[in-house]
Amino acid sequence: MLKPDLLIVGAGPAGMSAAIVAARAGLKVIVVDEQPTPGGQIWRGIEANAGTSRGRALGAQYCSGLATVRAFRECGAVYWPSTRVWQIEPTLGTYVTGPGGTRVIAPRLVLIATGAQERPAPFRGWTLPGVMTVGAAQILLKNPGSVPSEPVWIAGCGPLALLYAHQLIRMGGTVAGFLDTRPSTPLRESLRLAGRAILRSSGELAKGASWYAGLRHRAGRYIPGVVDLQALGTDRLEGVRYRTASGRVEEIRTSLLLIHEGVLPELHTARSLGCEIQWDAGQAAYRPVLNEWGECSHPDILIAGDAAGIGGAEAAVHRGRLSALRILQRLGKVAAEPGMTEETCRAALARALVLRPFLDRVFRPRGEIFAPDDDTIVCRCEELRVRDLRAALAGSVGPNQLKAFTRAGMGPCQGRQCGLTVAALIAAAEGRQMGAAPPGGGGPPLNGGGGALGGGRAFVGVSTCRPARPRRP
Repeated sequence: MLKPDLLIVGAGPAGMSAAIVAARAGLKVIVVDEQPTPGGQIWRGIEANAGTSRGRALGAQYCSGLATVRAFRECGAVYWPSTRVWQIEPTLGTYVTGPGGTRVIAPRLVLIATGAQERPAPFRGWTLPGVMTVGAAQILLKNPGSVPSEPVWIAGCGPLALLYAHQLIRMGGTVAGFLDTRPSTPLRESLRLAGRAILRSSGELAKGASWYAGLRHRAGRYIPGVVDLQALGTDRLEGVRYRTASGRVEEIRTSLLLIHEGVLPELHTARSLGCEIQWDAGQAAYRPVLNEWGECSHPDILIAGDAAGIGGAEAAVHRGRLSALRILQRLGKVAAEPGMTEETCRAALARALVLRPFLDRVFRPRGEIFAPDDDTIVCRCEELRVRDLRAALAGSVGPNQLKAFTRAGMGPCQGRQCGLTVAALIAAAEGRQMGAAPPGGGGPPLNGGGGALGGGRAFVGVSTCRPARPRRP
């Protein structure tokens, strides 16, 4: 049995940054991650892509991760790629399986840095082959360097959807159209949030504005105010029907639809450990209850990065460093780098989060996500529809009874894809606000399953791709 000082689950920006600080200070650190190379989703494949035309097409922010990956490789932490964490006991005994077989690790402390997952956005037909998440499509851009062989339709909202469209066009792909599902924001509130954001981070706002301008210029069509979607087809996607807030309805013929409605903290690991979680109304998501260091309700577990609350790659780096500093304090060590202090990390984290209120409000998910119609499949694994769950809820059952009666959340993804929607249906049935009925805990494996953008996997539908032919910047 291995007995390191620190076990880190996840080798994305937060996990790597924490490992660098901890290992350089002399701690024995093991980092496990399901992916074959470090970087998480945001910097996936960075070692292979940096310095190539593909890397340039993916953008400067993507390529900036190479320095962190190199520092991680050289810091002295033990790194186990392609390794799945199956279970973490309350005593921190951790069971993992990877290329070296199955092992048991007994660390003094654990840091969970499993990143984010795309928000499940169920609608009629979303399980048809040919419907993919934007995150899954972006994985194909970064890893094999493939783009869809036909013009694609993108539906949803959020920075990732815009970024992907921008990257796809630069890599030679074509966006047939963009169905924008952003709810309208009151003008006064928009001006207030935009004014604060401009004062603090005008460069990032300008970049986002350029993405929108490029999308409107290069996409075949741009349709705002979409409130309802339906994927059409029998054995695979054949088209999309959409409805706008003004009542306009149209059908579009396509065999590939990419969807994205923002991201959520990856909570499966924390929930499985019984860590306390709470509803974050600003981000319309559950997140773990943490103190300023990332310590959760379990005394020896910390959570950092987007798994602690959505903030982006730069914020994840500083959250990882702060958690590492706390771990050093608890184990009687100090940081090796003179400038690595609590004050500098907190100041950097504050700067990285200045745009968060603006982004959370502007890209707030539409209400229809939380209340899909009766014919929509909610639990993909068990093929349970909304009407199946509402019928069970009519008997005034609780979350655990609903799971037992219907098997919702008991499939391979262990509730990663249906947990949020089920919680919304329970809250509605009981006449309570969202957050009053938190999603139930899942089971092993912990760093795997559908939907994860940090250390796990994203749902990939059936599509046809070809090698990318990057366009000149």
